Amino acid sequence: MIEEKFDSRTLAIMNAALDHVCADALRGEEHATRKRVARYIIKCAKSGRTTLTELTEAGHQALVKVAAAAG
Repeated sequence: MIEEKFDSRTLAIMNAALDHVCADALRGEEHATRKRVARYIIKCAKSGRTTLTELTEAGHQALVKVAAAAG
């Protein structure tokens, strides 16, 4: 589980980044969108980049890729 890999502070920041990114996104409330954004945020955190700014940027990158794939 993800809880085993990160401390509670990092998890809280990750959740805040996910909520922030998805709140502004078209279809941000959809599970598939949140899942994709979350994957990018997790990957970012695993690389050691755990600030709110870094994680939010990773989430926005996920949205850009979703939009590009949609056409």
